[in-house]
Amino acid sequence: MFVGTHAVTTKVIRKWDNELFFTILNNINDVVLVIDSDTVIVYLNEAYSKVLGVPVSNALGRRLEELEPGSRTIKVLRTGVASSNNVGYLESLDMNVVGSTFPFYDNGKIIGAISIFRNVNEVVQLKSELEQTKGIADYLKEQLEQWEKLPHSFKEYVGQNSRLKETLVLAAKVARTESTVLILGESGVGKEVLARAVHNSSRRKDKPMIKVNCAAIPEDLIESELFGYEDGAFTGAKKGGKLGKFELANSGTIFLDEIGDMSLTMQAKLLRVLQEKEFERVGGTKTIKIDIRVIAATNRDLESMVQNETFRRDLYYRLNIVPLILTPLRERKDDLLALSKTFLKQFARQVDYELTLSPQVMSIFQAYDWPGNIRELQNVLEHASIVCGGDMIEIRHLPALFTTADGQYSSVQNKPYAVKENVARFEKELILLALANNNNNRTNTMKSLGISRRAFYNKLHRYGIKMED
Repeated sequence: MFVGTHAVTTKVIRKWDNELFFTILNNINDVVLVIDSDTVIVYLNEAYSKVLGVPVSNALGRRLEELEPGSRTIKVLRTGVASSNNVGYLESLDMNVVGSTFPFYDNGKIIGAISIFRNVNEVVQLKSELEQTKGIADYLKEQLEQWEKLPHSFKEYVGQNSRLKETLVLAAKVARTESTVLILGESGVGKEVLARAVHNSSRRKDKPMIKVNCAAIPEDLIESELFGYEDGAFTGAKKGGKLGKFELANSGTIFLDEIGDMSLTMQAKLLRVLQEKEFERVGGTKTIKIDIRVIAATNRDLESMVQNETFRRDLYYRLNIVPLILTPLRERKDDLLALSKTFLKQFARQVDYELTLSPQVMSIFQAYDWPGNIRELQNVLEHASIVCGGDMIEIRHLPALFTTADGQYSSVQNKPYAVKENVARFEKELILLALANNNNNRTNTMKSLGISRRAFYNKLHRYGIKMED
């Protein structure tokens, strides 16, 4: 009785053990895969479908060698060497997995292998993102360190824009060399400021930096301005001759601004000076040796000019050793506030009271394209600081370009030929300037404007100009 009962109980327990075993396997989150000696998949738990997104029926009974020929499970089956906690890649499913694989034996012979693994795509992706984030953080740290180490002369160039920083860091590096520098950028972006910073950070900082505006000198005078002339070189020449800008800049720096406006004839003569480091004065025969550094700047597209044969290719390559490109203000509006504060601080000393921008004005500044760049911003703020008469600059204090006749914001920049609007804005600006120049004395303002008392007060009302009684 006992034996019989024991036999029945053992059979039930074995059945229960099998059911429990498979229940456990089907409720764990890791994939369990079993192959036989021919790599045929003989068992897969339910996690296979959940983790890999493939029905068990699609893989069960198929050879793993066909599905995933590079599988680590096959390698373990062939070699008998177990693998623990290794990262693998399932090419057929584009999936990264990590797990362990070990062979199992029957009478000392390998009859299959078991692999237990999990999908770690998210972990790998996270690791990649963390590495990228760290890389970006390291880069920004490096850029910040470079920025903080910029020579003091570069601090004059206000701004935190990333493109500007890259240019200034490069400028600081080239300043320590003797290389020719070419500064490119629209009018008003601060090319001369950057040229001065490069010079003041160079070994020549205690020597002169001589500026030449190539666009402002007449063609028939530019050669004598650059290279000087001897006594009697031409009619009207100064007695005893005159030193040219290159001689004045000897041992220092010459800044050739607007070099894109130089004629082809002068370009050829300049090229010789850059190559030979020597020249002759106009009307002279003596060769003058010079030790000089050249910084050139232009708002012109020199590459297009080279293609159109209006700028010498050889001179372009001689100048374009280290180009420094300055970003226009419309592309670095994140610096608008810092630039405005810098200028307002300067103008506050002139008007003898603190100056700030109203939120409405700052909003207008952000919307405006600033075709004149930093120089235009400076001029606008100087105008507003004079007209303002108080500590807060409002829309009505801006130049006529920004305001309507009633002192509201205008988009007249998009309507350059709107005669009535422009005349009204110009008239309002004249009245405000006249008031400022006459210390708000109404009688003197009327006289300077040449209008009657009645017309004066009508215009004050029309343009919303308020005066303290």
